[in-house]
Amino acid sequence: MAPMLRRETGGGKRMGADALLALDQGTTSTRAILFDAALNPVATHQVELPQHFPSPGRVEHAPEELVAHSVKCLRGALARGGAEAARVAGIGITNQRETTLVWDRGTGRAVHRAIVWQDRRSAGICARLRAEGLEALLTERTGLLADPYFSATKLMWLLEEVPGLRARAERGELAFGTVDSFLLWHLTGGRVHATDATNAARTMLYDIRRGEWDEDILRALAIPRALLPEVRDCAAEFGETDPALLGAAIPIRGMAGDQQAATLGQACFAPGMAKSTYGTGCFMLLNTGDAPVRSSHRLLTTVAWQMGGRRTYALEGAIFVAGAAVQWLRDGLGIIRTAAEAGELAARADPDSGVVMVPAFTGLGAPHWDAAARGAILGLTRGAGAAEIARAALESVAWQTRDLLDAMRADWPGMGTTVLRVDGGMTASDWTMRFLADALQCPVDVPAVAETTALGAAYLAGVQAGLCPPPSDNATHWRRRVRFEPDMAPEEAARRHAAWKVAVGRVAG
Repeated sequence: MAPMLRRETGGGKRMGADALLALDQGTTSTRAILFDAALNPVATHQVELPQHFPSPGRVEHAPEELVAHSVKCLRGALARGGAEAARVAGIGITNQRETTLVWDRGTGRAVHRAIVWQDRRSAGICARLRAEGLEALLTERTGLLADPYFSATKLMWLLEEVPGLRARAERGELAFGTVDSFLLWHLTGGRVHATDATNAARTMLYDIRRGEWDEDILRALAIPRALLPEVRDCAAEFGETDPALLGAAIPIRGMAGDQQAATLGQACFAPGMAKSTYGTGCFMLLNTGDAPVRSSHRLLTTVAWQMGGRRTYALEGAIFVAGAAVQWLRDGLGIIRTAAEAGELAARADPDSGVVMVPAFTGLGAPHWDAAARGAILGLTRGAGAAEIARAALESVAWQTRDLLDAMRADWPGMGTTVLRVDGGMTASDWTMRFLADALQCPVDVPAVAETTALGAAYLAGVQAGLCPPPSDNATHWRRRVRFEPDMAPEEAARRHAAWKVAVGRVAG
């Protein structure tokens, strides 16, 4: 698509502004995408983000790189799209969720590296909370489990382990936030300390029903209230960027955690619609409407988005290993050279080999939540080879997704028969998506715009700027690239899924 032409614009009301800018700050990279008013991507700039592993189980980011890379990407997208800052009606921010930062309100400097969502250092704190009988309260109020995945216990670790931090927090000298809040603070020159309801809902400190920080939890976890940001709608006025950063002040008008932004980017606006994102892991969200659904199958209850003060809820399931299984085929076994070869190799396998792979490299996620499980390949015979192992690895992603889908249907019968909208790197493999449709026994839709997370952030900014209709008007920005229909007989799919569940039982911790 040709770059947008430059055009002079008006003053504070941004008359004539017809572009949207999405900042997508992820776990391994930061990118910015410039969209036109019809939500077509125009230009992209991306920078890889290093991860730091100071010891086993610990994962960190350098806070200064989060900011520097974000500014670099925003500038790069504007330059590549031939658009001046005054042409941008709003910026939408989406981010890796749960990653935790604390910084000095006076200087903006973080007191510690960012503790990434993958980090497990607070496992002992979680065990302590469970032993104290607090998990029931946490789940009831926040919809989450007492797990190091979430922000609260990372923040507790900082307050307990960094000398002098608690006293400074109680004096109001420090600010806490997830990556969105930290970026917002720096993009606005320290003028705004805020977050949105979706990111707040991932901290394990936020009452998702009342829509506010939970004072009972704050007291139980000994977290000073003064640390916390203001919680706003996902489509809202979050302040303006410092004019020195991008050439002019640009309003920041949208914010959502990455998986919620992808749900919006996939236009899953009606209850019963679901999306699944396939990256290193997999995250599946089901829109349950205006009422939170308490899971009986260890799924998470979360905020899908909040607009106009009204919250839409979702059930969420996380798979730890999806694309990581393909990476293991390449880097661990060396049976493929590129990720694209996995589907080609799987297509040559004997479909009746009986080989099953459970990729529990770091335990099993939802609905099992078995941290002690470890990976295994079962059903090997002399006839099995690289092709059968590749097929089993790709099939494992589909069967894990079916486990999530079955749990969601059991928790919320209103889901009924669904069409699953998918995104992420693995959707480039037609073989994998065809098998996914077979395993799930439902259609699988791949969107025309692959960058659904950034698309969702741009959409939020567009709603606030008046360029995009709200979800209630069924915005038509979503377009399908291809649909995969199930070809496998239901009985055969059930038989193969049963074999998968037997294999999962074999590796249980």
